[in-house]
Amino acid sequence: MRKLPTEKRASILSALVEGNSINATVRMCGVSKITVLRLLADAGQFCADYHDVYVRGLASKRVQADEIWAFCGCKDKAKKAGVSGHGSVWTWVAMDADSKLAISYVVGARGEEYAIAFAHDIADRVGDRIQLSTDGLNIYADAIDGAFHGEIDYAQIVKTFGQPGGTDDERRYSPAECNGCRKVVKAGEPDLDYASTSYIERQNLTMRMSIRRMTRLTNGYSKKIENHQHATSLHFFHYNFIRKHHTIKTTPAVAAGIANAPMTVLDLVKMIEAEEAKLGGRLTDYLPAAKYGADS
Repeated sequence: MRKLPTEKRASILSALVEGNSINATVRMCGVSKITVLRLLADAGQFCADYHDVYVRGLASKRVQADEIWAFCGCKDKAKKAGVSGHGSVWTWVAMDADSKLAISYVVGARGEEYAIAFAHDIADRVGDRIQLSTDGLNIYADAIDGAFHGEIDYAQIVKTFGQPGGTDDERRYSPAECNGCRKVVKAGEPDLDYASTSYIERQNLTMRMSIRRMTRLTNGYSKKIENHQHATSLHFFHYNFIRKHHTIKTTPAVAAGIANAPMTVLDLVKMIEAEEAKLGGRLTDYLPAAKYGADS
């Protein structure tokens, strides 16, 4: 079996987590596109499994949650017109407001099924009673009540929006302007001074800047939902365990007490290779081959 050197694998993954597209990574690292995609699949699967095992039993007190939009293959409008593609993809993310650790992430649709799965995943990963803040999405309330059985202090940040100023051309790509905000208690006794979604909304920007397929107005969008999921898992491993947060001066995993020291991308590659050695082949050899075609 032909195998890339460890350092070359680390270079490819470093390029991907720093916001480069698949094709840019191919050109920078001098490898084929299928090589990059197979490595992304290897790393994404490993990172998802690692997160599932080690990001648990957290001593979080304040948690913020939000969902961020992207698309795969085509946007919903084009899909309705008969264009093939997955359409809108939403990533649900919860983070610890103190350590900045990304506690949970779920990739899927913006519907009740995924809200329930997301809420239960958060509940499974935290220990004591937490204070949770979300936006005003109405499907959160029942999902969170079902996951925590009332043992939570929960508030929603409900914002009202209006059209941005300027001419039609000037505001075409501008977000709606926030005209007001109110905090609504949904469960327990949350401290409204700490009810906020500011940190998780800043995390949304980090995702858009670090995952090329989520950058707006480019052709680097995902073509396959599986690769979108792998890129998301790789991003959150890098964010939690490797990249030092500017505010806390270490990685979120160290700040949360689930890691002793920051890792490097080279450490990630060595862990993947150790897993491959146990299996006797690449990780993708043990997953459905149809997932890893040439499309990005």
